[in-house]
Parts: sequence; C-alpha cells; structure tokens
Amino acid sequence: MKVTATPRRESRVPMAIAVQLGGHTDMPGIETTFTENVSSQGARVHSVRPWRKNERLWLASLPGGFRSQARVAYCERQRGSGFAVGLEFLEATSGWVIEPASAPEEAGPR
Repeated sequence: MKVTATPRRESRVPMAIAVQLGGHTDMPGIETTFTENVSSQGARVHSVRPWRKNERLWLASLPGGFRSQARVAYCERQRGSGFAVGLEFLEATSGWVIEPASAPEEAGPR
C-alpha cells in the first residue's frame, strides 16, 4: 500500500531551541531537550523517549515564556539514539520563536 504524505501548511525553519517535554504516559517526569526545526504551528524535537502518534504532551521553551499542549504527529527512531518527534501545537501561548503569519487583507472595491 502506498502512503502519501500530507503537505505541510507551512515550511519549517532549522533552529535548535532548548525545550522541556512532559506528560509521557509510561515514563513520567520532565525531559530537557532541543528542537531540530520549528514553525509557528509546531516543532520537531529530539527525545530519549518513544512517543505514540496522537499522544498529548506539553512543551515549554527555555528560558520560559512559551508553553503549549501538543499532539504527537509522528515519532521516528534515530540511528544513533533517541527519537525525532513531530509536534503540532494545540493551545499555544504567545512568545514562540516564529509567530503565525497574519492572513492577507482582502482588497475591497476602490
């Protein structure tokens, strides 16, 4: 069966940001880690823990200022160690490194 990838709503920017992750179902505690790339709607982070698709967690930037509930979009085992985890922000506070683009204003009659 051929799997077709869903196109991204926006591009990701390579950027390493220190973050904390919490809310793992089987491995409680807080994990301090970093992003690999970011967008205004999510991030790809490195984790030592395997996460399940659609699992909910929270992410906070270090230093503080940004916190969000997030949904795991995917979790891929990495060659060396750990996992690459794609996150979609669900309830983001302001202050993320990339703000959402504002919708273009409609041109009215002149």
